Amino acid sequence: MDVRIAVLPGDGVGPEVTAEAVACLGAVAEGFGHRFEFQEALIGGAAVDATGDPLPEATLALCRASAAVLLGAVGGPAWDRHPRNQRPESGLLRLRQALGLYANLRPVAVHPALEDASPLKPEIVRGTDLMFVRELSGGLYFGEPRSYSDEAAVNTLPYTRMEITRVAKMAFELAAVRRQRLVSVDKANVLETSRLWRKVVDDLAPTYPQVTLQHAYVDSFAMALITRPRDFDVVLTENLFGDILSDEAAVLAGSLGLLPSASLGGSVGLFEPIHGSAPDIAGQDRANPIGTILSAAMLLRHGLGLEAEAAAVESAVNAVLHAGHGTGDLQGARHAHGTRSLGALIREGIRSSVAVALRH
Repeated sequence: MDVRIAVLPGDGVGPEVTAEAVACLGAVAEGFGHRFEFQEALIGGAAVDATGDPLPEATLALCRASAAVLLGAVGGPAWDRHPRNQRPESGLLRLRQALGLYANLRPVAVHPALEDASPLKPEIVRGTDLMFVRELSGGLYFGEPRSYSDEAAVNTLPYTRMEITRVAKMAFELAAVRRQRLVSVDKANVLETSRLWRKVVDDLAPTYPQVTLQHAYVDSFAMALITRPRDFDVVLTENLFGDILSDEAAVLAGSLGLLPSASLGGSVGLFEPIHGSAPDIAGQDRANPIGTILSAAMLLRHGLGLEAEAAAVESAVNAVLHAGHGTGDLQGARHAHGTRSLGALIREGIRSSVAVALRH
């Protein structure tokens, strides 16, 4: 395969973690005989500083012309006082909209070697393996009208049947090939938008008779997520709820730095770790690259259709964690590493995984 991958390092630790993910993708390409062309562009605060725009037209053009997009992170206190349309996060929201991305997949799995890394008891988190499907292009983040003054502010929470249907279909289809359980999270006892959400999901359910559907209010689900996480398989949420709940779920895995994501729906997918830019540790070789490397694995699977290649990356990460290696954010790691040395270990594991895959 010969493809171009757009790389948007972004802000803070973004350049450090994307460098390790790109190197891992390079190891995959070398092992499986692909040619990946990596082309970098600006986004977020770095783009604001250079061009005044958090999503320059040249960046958007590159993303549209690529097979997939790998993103580091955006934002930081340096840009907190900028107008809303010049804040780093607005560039990311605009990119998602421009690429037609409406579903954000966020897997959360607890690795056996890191059961003690969570502040929750090992017997609670052990065996957790769930997938959040978060609606990405509607809801409060994009709703109009919106306004702000020092005395009053307004945000609008709109959803249409079409917007709910397309993301719910993706959630049902994922549940059908996983453990055939889907919980849809809403606030239908208070919000009209959630009443529509629940109605649309119920209307779709007969199309997927093999999937057991459950509805949950967001407040009670937030509690259940950290008291009985093994009960859940695929979790469908609207935009804001999904943002909050998937970050909450990071406590199950032991660190935000472990978790990847894929934003899908358009012709080009966007792949990024769920963590932020962590400017307090930027440039110190302390950031955990695993979330970004696993995002690269999702890029291989969902963006390029390369299942064996994605599995080779995931196998390498699992082997490194099983051997007790990790960065400082992983409390259960026996062998401490910096960003670069952990990335190098994972690349060694990829080469070994590739050799095994090619023999079979």
